[in-house]
Amino acid sequence: MRKLASVALALTAAGALAACGSGSSGSSDSGPITIGSIHPTSGDLAGVGSLMDDGAKMAVDDINKAGGIKSLDGRKLKLSSGDSQGKAEVGQSEAQRMIDDGAVALVGTYQSDVTQNVASVAERGRVPLVIDVAVDDKILDQGYKYTFRVQPNATSMGTSGAESLAQIGKDAGDPITRVAYLHIEGAFGDSVFDAFKAKAAKQGITDIKEITYPPTNFSDATTQVREAAAYKPDVIVATGYFPDGVLIAKAVNELKPDIKGLYGIANGAFDDGSFPSAAGPAAQGVLSANYHYDAKSSKVQDIRKRFEQKYGKPMETASVLSYQAVEVVAAGLEKAKDTDPEKVREGISGVTIDKPLLAFDGPITFDKTGQNENATVIVMQNLKNTVSQVYPEEFAQTKIQFPAGEAQ
Repeated sequence: MRKLASVALALTAAGALAACGSGSSGSSDSGPITIGSIHPTSGDLAGVGSLMDDGAKMAVDDINKAGGIKSLDGRKLKLSSGDSQGKAEVGQSEAQRMIDDGAVALVGTYQSDVTQNVASVAERGRVPLVIDVAVDDKILDQGYKYTFRVQPNATSMGTSGAESLAQIGKDAGDPITRVAYLHIEGAFGDSVFDAFKAKAAKQGITDIKEITYPPTNFSDATTQVREAAAYKPDVIVATGYFPDGVLIAKAVNELKPDIKGLYGIANGAFDDGSFPSAAGPAAQGVLSANYHYDAKSSKVQDIRKRFEQKYGKPMETASVLSYQAVEVVAAGLEKAKDTDPEKVREGISGVTIDKPLLAFDGPITFDKTGQNENATVIVMQNLKNTVSQVYPEEFAQTKIQFPAGEAQ
């Protein structure tokens, strides 16, 4: 009996040691390194959400083909995909599931309210989250240590959007002083509008009419656009997602208000490559101040070409940002030389990516809040059924047409 007890004790000890080894996240492990990707791959935003998840997948494939994480002896990455369904509580549960399953970092999520919940889970779990798309300032205003954002925040987008609009009017000799601003209700639309309003007054845009619309069951923008037109603005500005952006453009085209242009800020439709076909004639001349992939970059051109060949759809800016977010995680892993999430967080906080995939004036570096210090917006315009970069000059592919009616 004593011999059997000794054998049992030895087996128990060996099992405990094995368990400790299998649970280690240190660089001695040789298995794949899991990154969680959370996006709305079902529901109203499934189109863009699926493209973003595919962008993250492609980044993982490219990194693995290039030799994996070299500082960790070439360990490969593995992507775990989660569907937020466009719901904050679902995104939260998906984030927790991925952390419980061993993800060393998360990327996502496209919507500010979903990202807010995911960021709180990441903070509690001490696992880094790299935001690809979600603009609300409040996400990083919490003092989080584990959340980073590649794109501009709402204040930057609203502020830069106001500055660019005012300058475009001045350059054309047709100053803008009166604006009707349509935006989706909720943290996303409210935060961008508030930043625009605060900056616009200093740029000579002194009269602003705010018009909101619901985030769900919004199937016709005619009422909102008619209200905007009644204000007799120089420009109608719109902030929202792809479906509502298309509705607004079509309503403007149908009602034909006497305006100098339709101008998006952080608009999910107006600079999307599929917008011209989705909106038809209504897309012509529409302007969009937004973050955007660098159309002049040969690297971006190569990635987008291979993406379309692989997935059968154009790679839009949101998808490029998901690709970039995975690259940021990989850079953090390289710097950390370890897969412990807290060390990965330290690695990400100190990365510098000199040639970002988006049209930013400078490298990707993060300030103490986790915001990319050099993230900015540029202006695009739909001309001849093509989205082209038009402002500022260093990113312009073609000459801007303003007033936008001149683009007809």
